Amino acid sequence: MQDILARAAQIRLVIFDVDGVLTDGSLYIDADGRELKAFHSRDGHGMKMLQDSGVRIAIITGRSSETVTHRMASLGIEHVYQGQKEKLPAYLGLLARLGLQPQQVAYVGDDVVDLPIMRRVGLAVAVQDAHPLVTRHAHWQTPQSGGQGAARDLCDLIMEAQGTLATQMAHYLEG
Repeated sequence: MQDILARAAQIRLVIFDVDGVLTDGSLYIDADGRELKAFHSRDGHGMKMLQDSGVRIAIITGRSSETVTHRMASLGIEHVYQGQKEKLPAYLGLLARLGLQPQQVAYVGDDVVDLPIMRRVGLAVAVQDAHPLVTRHAHWQTPQSGGQGAARDLCDLIMEAQGTLATQMAHYLEG
């Protein structure tokens, strides 16, 4: 676990996949073709606290969805890459744009399409219910499944490793 905390202490950017990571992977499509997704509220709050702690967040997902656009806007996430059939170019562009090194980046995935990025970051994370090949290439696996608090697990881990978790939680313990 010390190795994981050391890796987490260096993180300046967390990149999340969406389907299977921020959601449980289910796709809800109504009769008019509109797509709906369910996001876990604790994941969102963890992402906001992590941003308040000085860590940036980005999204790289293979699908495109207005639901994702709205949810990420509500969380203040400015780096959102949707419709990325090949995710690696978006990752490499983001590194260059933000002036970051791979060891400063964490990536959270659940399926084999996430491996090209996971194999190139400082902290590769698989959600609890990830594909077995993904878990084999992860540095750490979340206690919770995708869409069920996995993002919060990582946010808390990074804030703990960077010494900012207590400050973020103190606000809720006052009074």
